Formats: sequence, structure tokens, C-alpha cells
Amino acid sequence: MKEKACKDHEVITKTYKLSDDSSTKDVVDLINDLNLDESVDGILLQHPVPKHIDEFQCFNTIDISKDVDGVTTLGFGNMFMNQNSFKSCTPFGIMRLLEAYNVKLEGLNALVIGRSQILGKPMAGMLLNENATVTIAHSKTTNLNELISQSDLVVAAVGIPKFISANQLKSDSILIDAGYHPNEKCGDVDLSGIESIVSAYTPVPGGVGPMTINTLILNTVSSMEAKFNV
Repeated sequence: MKEKACKDHEVITKTYKLSDDSSTKDVVDLINDLNLDESVDGILLQHPVPKHIDEFQCFNTIDISKDVDGVTTLGFGNMFMNQNSFKSCTPFGIMRLLEAYNVKLEGLNALVIGRSQILGKPMAGMLLNENATVTIAHSKTTNLNELISQSDLVVAAVGIPKFISANQLKSDSILIDAGYHPNEKCGDVDLSGIESIVSAYTPVPGGVGPMTINTLILNTVSSMEAKFNV
């Protein structure tokens, strides 16, 4: 999907498919070569990687100027400090979606359900930077029902199919379902009856996913523009 979207927007891509027995060093060496290649504006490491690969080391090998997926430690820190950096694509895509629909985040009680490095944690940071009052929860949170029922905005990113039901949500709240489970063709929320409860929600499929890819392309174009001072 990413390659097709890039082609549709005239962004040139090149895919490197490594063998199953490739080592962390093999991945790091390839990333270093791409860091030095002036024709490359963005580097995306498709994750999750095989268990024997040190994903953290590979992510942090990416030059921050080419970290268009927002996965490096430095980029993550810059984002939390509200400094200029490429933001993680899925949460940044969600923020752009909320902005497009004129959702005012300041003062909202926002609940992020999920704590992954590329979604839950950066999502919380971005919402906090927009003056939302943010709570982070996860599948082990003991008072999750209570938190959901009190939240004006819920971002579901827990990675469990239909983990949340619509009747748990606060009336007139906003739901962002950032999960996608292709086998079940659903997200992290059971959307049955959702329209009579919330004021707005993202469908699955077709909501957050396309925004993630769109944001990856945006970040890549921004990287190119920065290189040429456009």
C-alpha cells in the first residue's frame, strides 16, 4: 500500500528485501549506506523486524534528517520537547485528521489506550503539546472502563480486536480507532451502535490507516524540501 501510494504521488521508492538470516549488522550497514546516499530523502524500516534483529539499534542508525517515520530516539525526544522533527506517522496523521475537522484539543480530557513506542507514547506527547489533559492507559489498566467513560477523546491503540465496546464511551465523545486487524477486518473498538453515542469516529478500515501513509509521504516531501531549502 505504501509503495502504491508513493507511486500515485510521484515519490520514487526502492525496496530492499533482506534474507531471513540477515543480522543486525547487515541491516545497520544498509541503513548507513542509505544515510550517505544524497538521492535518498527518507528511510523506512518496515517493522516489526524478525526477533533476532535489534530493532532499537536499527531505528537509531537512521539519520534524523531522513527519519520520515519518526522512529529514532532523538526524533522522539524532539517531538516531546515540541521541537522540530519528523513525527511518528500514525499519531501525526491522527493529529492532522483532528485539525482538518477543526477539533479543538485544548482542555479536552484525552485518553490514549496503548503505550507502544511508535503510536501510544508519541500520541500522548502530541496531544499534550496541544494542551489536552492526557491519560495513558493499556490492557492492564485496572480502571479502564472508568477512564473511557470520562474521556472527551479516546485513541484506541491497544492492538487487540474489539477490545473496547461503543457503550463504554462517553456521550458525544470523539473516538479514534488506530487498530487494524486484517483477519477480523476490524479495529480495537467494536463499532456496533457507535453512531448513536459519539460525536465523531474513525472507521476501520479507511480511517487512520490512509492518514498514516499520507503522513509518511508528507514527511518524505518535507525532507526533500529541507535538503534544497525550498
